[in-house]
Amino acid sequence: MKVFKIVLALALCGVVAALALRKTESTAVIEKGKMGIVAHRGFWNCEEAGYARNSVAALRCAQENGFWGSEFDVNITADSVLLVFHDDNVAGKKFSEHPYSEFKDIVIENGETIPTIDQYLEQGAKYPETMLVYELKPQSSVEIEDALVNLSIEKLKEYNILNPKRVMFISFSYYMTCKVAELLPDFTVQYLSGSKEPKDLLADGVNGLDYAHGVFVNHPEWAEQARELGMTTNIWTVNTEDYMLQAIDFGIMYITTDCPLDARRVIKENGVKEVR
Repeated sequence: MKVFKIVLALALCGVVAALALRKTESTAVIEKGKMGIVAHRGFWNCEEAGYARNSVAALRCAQENGFWGSEFDVNITADSVLLVFHDDNVAGKKFSEHPYSEFKDIVIENGETIPTIDQYLEQGAKYPETMLVYELKPQSSVEIEDALVNLSIEKLKEYNILNPKRVMFISFSYYMTCKVAELLPDFTVQYLSGSKEPKDLLADGVNGLDYAHGVFVNHPEWAEQARELGMTTNIWTVNTEDYMLQAIDFGIMYITTDCPLDARRVIKENGVKEVR
């Protein structure tokens, strides 16, 4: 039994040492007392954007208002066109099962058509100081997810945005989260589902977590654990003042919100420095 305990202790030391070696400061890690604002699907919740989520206008409004980042959702069509849209389907048609020609004329709330990634990144390239928070939407197969990841990287290269100071990645797909972390180890990559502890993410090479407000309510210690490991933390989707105050108390680095101007006010009123 004594020998077993010694072996177990050595094994645990090995795990801790391995995590310590994997610890890497993401370019998006910020110190305590500071917080960045991520406009959820762009700063859509304003007249200038026509109240259209994931629109090019919403991205432009986020950029013009100087928020740290602007989040957007990316899907892929059957003929490998990347579209900026939250759901995996529209008008009863799943993107991955139909060609772009069946979606190109669909109009969103402000009169824009559903943006292609080219249209979106063309606007994104105009404001290099705004972090593009690129969400890879889960797909029905590994093959489609591979295509989404690979084509996303190609497009970011095409627009000279494939830079860890200009784009970061988030996903509910753990497969894509790990794949991007492996392909782009210098980039910030955050997992969205809330099902894994910081140390388990880091063991798989993932250097960030972007979890729902309720996850941090249940596990407030994860924010500090992530910081100690050199990982980034984000919290979504925080739209009320009470939740914003909780995010500050948790020590979260970034706050994703549909109400970025309210977040800016709350952050300032509570002595937190906004990162831009």
